[in-house]
Amino acid sequence: MTITHKHVDEIFEYDGSQINPSWAFQEFGIYGSSIITWIGPVNITPDNLKDFADVGLEIKSNYMANFICEFFDQQPPNMRVAYLRQRLLVMIFREILSEYGIATKREGDDIFVDERKLSISIASVSLSSAKIHFALNLEDKGTPDDVDTIGLYDIKDNNNNQIFNEDNLVDLINKTVDRFIDEIETIEKDISKTKVLL
Repeated sequence: MTITHKHVDEIFEYDGSQINPSWAFQEFGIYGSSIITWIGPVNITPDNLKDFADVGLEIKSNYMANFICEFFDQQPPNMRVAYLRQRLLVMIFREILSEYGIATKREGDDIFVDERKLSISIASVSLSSAKIHFALNLEDKGTPDDVDTIGLYDIKDNNNNQIFNEDNLVDLINKTVDRFIDEIETIEKDISKTKVLL
């Protein structure tokens, strides 16, 4: 499976509509499986909520790194596989944070640093594709009052220096996407070379 990654420099809001099928094709003319990344605020409107557990809750932030993944390799799309890939993406990002010396905790698809929520995510399927939205707070601003949050720019090293900033954020995004794509492609290769049990 070929997966196309496009990082969009333009800042725009994630309102939940981007999880709709074939959004990457409609917006950017990208055919097939893709990962679109960009920086922008998140404010999910009630009509675009996909998680029944989130109904009535605010999901918003002034400034986030957004990932929209879409996969067409399974027909019909499989919700279980979509969630497994979502968790794989989350775990890969935690692995990268650990390489920077950042301790994290995971609860399902949520990442926490110092007991503060860093990320949001959802996975779902349409009739034609599986979709994932994964987003990381950059600053602890504009988030719901009842959630203790943290942003990537708020994280400091042992010398109280900022670890992530505007200069290295896109590199962090690209590193995450590259590892995620490599993991999926490696799984495909392993499947193709493995003898089935008889």
